[in-house]
Amino acid sequence: MPTPDLAIDFWFELASNYSYLSVMRIEALADDAGLVVRWRPFLLGPIFASLGWNTSPFNLQPQKGAYVWTDMVRQCAKYGLAWRRPSVFPRSSVLAQRVAMCAAGEPWIGAYTKAMMRANFVDDRDIGAEATVLEVLRALDLPAEAIVASAQHPDNKLRLRQQTERAAQLGIFGAPTFFVGEEMFWGNDRLDDAIELARGVR
Repeated sequence: MPTPDLAIDFWFELASNYSYLSVMRIEALADDAGLVVRWRPFLLGPIFASLGWNTSPFNLQPQKGAYVWTDMVRQCAKYGLAWRRPSVFPRSSVLAQRVAMCAAGEPWIGAYTKAMMRANFVDDRDIGAEATVLEVLRALDLPAEAIVASAQHPDNKLRLRQQTERAAQLGIFGAPTFFVGEEMFWGNDRLDDAIELARGVR
């Protein structure tokens, strides 16, 4: 059975398309490796702003953006995941991330993040809308109104801000990012490498 010291830290954003690929895969990979996933939601917006960007680099650099959307089709086919390019990108994820902050230590964190990712990248829904978040939580048979109220509490808002600041201090510049101890791995295509390192550490 996994133990807390055999862990991979998973820094993710629900508005991030490459985080979608990792959210849908990480639990099964970690289970197979006997690892605990420590879920670390944070906001990419402030990270990008610190770099002088007002949106995703995929929007700022048209050639990169064109590549990314082609790559997402290939990657989703590779992993057997459904995919629809969102009509708005990146979407505001503040409320969804605040809920993820509440969920991070709860057993429903994986189910919640997967459902929110499907809402964004399969169903093309506004994950920043309270109605969407409530519907996702209700579908998971969770006390939706109480969770959203907790997510919007000033203490939880502060926790997410502090977690985002911590991400910047760690040198995180994008999502998904993984840590095994002090070793950082960036990008969905590095998830397997992070898992392998964690196996060796164990």
